Amino acid sequence: MTVQVTERDESKMSHESQASGLRIWEVRQQGQLVGMFHEEHLAQKYRMELEYLENQRASQ
Repeated sequence: MTVQVTERDESKMSHESQASGLRIWEVRQQGQLVGMFHEEHLAQKYRMELEYLENQRASQ
């Protein structure tokens, strides 16, 4: 399973969000959006949690 963190494309954000300089980080698992965060380190932490759970399931 693949978990990826990417910065949200500005074309998907509201004009207000863009004007305020808001950045959103998306977490996707197998291509599905599973989380959105305002700070990259929180998105990366969530990614690590998901990968840990994947590895736990795979080892059982």
